[in-house]
Amino acid sequence: MTFDMNDVEPQQSGDLIPDGTFAKLVMTLRKGGTDGSSDADRGLLKASNQPGSDVLMLDAEFTVVEGPHARRKFWQNFTVQGGKLDELGQSIGWKISKSTFRAMIDSALGLNPEDMSDAAKAKRVLRGLADLDGISFVAKIQIEPSRNPAYKDANKLDHVVLATAPEWQKVMAGEPVPSQPSNKPRPAAAAAQPATPAWGQPQAASAPAAPAWGAPSAPTQPANQTPPTAKPGNGPAWLNP
Repeated sequence: MTFDMNDVEPQQSGDLIPDGTFAKLVMTLRKGGTDGSSDADRGLLKASNQPGSDVLMLDAEFTVVEGPHARRKFWQNFTVQGGKLDELGQSIGWKISKSTFRAMIDSALGLNPEDMSDAAKAKRVLRGLADLDGISFVAKIQIEPSRNPAYKDANKLDHVVLATAPEWQKVMAGEPVPSQPSNKPRPAAAAAQPATPAWGQPQAASAPAAPAWGAPSAPTQPANQTPPTAKPGNGPAWLNP
């Protein structure tokens, strides 16, 4: 048996997408094995791996559709349930995620966010979060500094760009858009402790390297796993044009 590597895509650079880049993205949802609240979301959500956490998340993969960074990917989780609650007992993370998902729909369909006509409102109704699989929209991408120097910085969504923004029009028309860096400062390191003379305490042993299983690795799409398939008929406009 032979393996022909000629038709494999060339290796991509490990460099991040520049901070402040505007691009058209497609979002693919990756099943996490936990059921959501609707039949369409069976096995879709991912449970937090933090001990004692009740957070359930949507595991999303973003791929740049076109332009100089086409086919570049990054990953992000969105809280769907659990976590910190507001004064009304509602999940703060879920409220933030819902706002982002609504913006994705408006951006994908070119809706004005202030359009609350019956037609526009109907397009924002989902049968389940699985309906968001495959949605394509315009976004600004940021570089999120790692809070732990042992881990690398990562690309994340800065925000979804709506059809009312000039950048949306340019990206949709295939025109170049100058980047607008977020300029977020790197989290400050812990304050240095006063040095003590070597004779005042035993020599400190070098910290052991973290085990491979303890450090998060870049998420990858399992070869034998496919994203959830939306049910035909009465679905969102991006699935049933």
